[in-house]
Amino acid sequence: MFNILVSDPISDFGLQQLMDAEDVEVTKATGLSEEELVAIIPAYDALLVRSQTKVTRALLEAGVRLQVVGRAGVGVDNIDLDAATSWGIIVVNAPDGNTVTTCEHAFAMMMALARHIPQAYAKTAGGQWDRKAFLGVELRNKTLGVLGLGRIGIEVAKRAAAFGMKVIGYDPFLLEERANKLGIRLTDVDTIVRTADFITVHTPLTEETRHMLAKPQFDVMKRGMRIINCARGGIIDETALLEALDKGILAGAAFDVFEQEPPPPEHPFLNHPQIIVTPHLGASTLEAQENVAIDVSEQVIHILRQEPFKNAVNMPLVPSELFNRLQPWFALCQQLGKSLAQMTDGAVREVRIESAGELAELDTSILFPYVLKGVLSHHLGAGQVNVVNAMHLAKLRDIQLSVSKSMFSGTASSEVTLVLKTTVEERWVTGSYVPGVGGRLVRIGPYPVELLPEGYVLIISQQDKPGIIGRVGTLLGGSGINIATMQVGRNEVGGSAVMILKIDKKTPEHTMEALLAMPEIKRVREISFAE
Repeated sequence: MFNILVSDPISDFGLQQLMDAEDVEVTKATGLSEEELVAIIPAYDALLVRSQTKVTRALLEAGVRLQVVGRAGVGVDNIDLDAATSWGIIVVNAPDGNTVTTCEHAFAMMMALARHIPQAYAKTAGGQWDRKAFLGVELRNKTLGVLGLGRIGIEVAKRAAAFGMKVIGYDPFLLEERANKLGIRLTDVDTIVRTADFITVHTPLTEETRHMLAKPQFDVMKRGMRIINCARGGIIDETALLEALDKGILAGAAFDVFEQEPPPPEHPFLNHPQIIVTPHLGASTLEAQENVAIDVSEQVIHILRQEPFKNAVNMPLVPSELFNRLQPWFALCQQLGKSLAQMTDGAVREVRIESAGELAELDTSILFPYVLKGVLSHHLGAGQVNVVNAMHLAKLRDIQLSVSKSMFSGTASSEVTLVLKTTVEERWVTGSYVPGVGGRLVRIGPYPVELLPEGYVLIISQQDKPGIIGRVGTLLGGSGINIATMQVGRNEVGGSAVMILKIDKKTPEHTMEALLAMPEIKRVREISFAE
């Protein structure tokens, strides 16, 4: 008999398959403190939660029988994944259950924005009959810009087409052929902000997407634009949006999410006449709550019965013997992927692993989840990608994977070279792992380096001319950036060269612009190895 503890309110309908199972005993105990949960968790084989229960290291450590934690929803921020992995506890979620619900909420916000529905209701309910104050616009024949064409963004685009809207979109992974079949014209963010009548965002929140729409975008935006955000707070710069509203650039905005949640009572969005707000209701429907409960219940019972399952967020599927031999390379491959993703432009189309030396004797395709976690987490956010779902996410984006092997190596007994091909370029890095020393980068493209994958690294491609190194050092020093190490490589005197600087902190944007302004410098990339 498997004992399952449900510690948050979860739909009874969604739990029904567990309650009906002859080999399962379900106990509901909601609202318990961490101390109370720690006291009772040793008796349970599985724990089901939503977002209220904090699944801490202490709780997981106390769960001596615990095999699986099921999250009835998408996000797992309330679960200590590292601790779960270290104790051999599988964590599963339900990533598909709220797709339609979130899409419909975004569309409802767009319609309410177009027709001033909340404002009109408030005034009418207050006893004022004022038709002239709420002149709206039709959605028909308007252009909708969709930033982020994953599951939710595509569903929004389908509904927009049914309303007679023209849909343009941006997503670094969606192929143009598939976009055309969906009736979406792929373009860039700049074109969308200049031409769309409505913009809806459906990207994860990452370093790349934080303030994706900020003052530079609002300054060139089509006047009369309306913006909807039912994705994540922080994708849109709230201060810049308010300024654009006050200048008359924006006609209105609808937000379901905020940079700080809940927003403080004095937040200007809460009483602005041109802004509609809701309290993060994107997934709040009866159907969505039932769907996520059904999905996660199904996976939990499969795991307990040792049957095939999906949606694990922390478990690499690797044969134990091979896992032990390749484990030292996992972290290095993830960092190689992360570095290449930050070096390249364009959508990822192909990832290739080339192994050399003793490593070539092994099945290095096992390294792909770790490589892809590094590559995709840069674009999708670290919380969205793990070693289990990375391969699935790559398949959804039509990323081609291949391996090649060589029985010799130029500088070490074993090396792995990661090649990343995008829609605009191809780049590669090489790493090596030495027992007792650890993993390090030994080549960036054709240039030999000796670099630990940690902290911040500046990679500067330049023309080999006297004085350039000194000028770069002076500029960084003037910005308060200390250079820990410097490596310089060149193909020939006066030709192309590369400067690789290990620095102590992130480079400010104005410093990056000053570096690019130097005529000898062709390209500057900052690589962050931080999580």
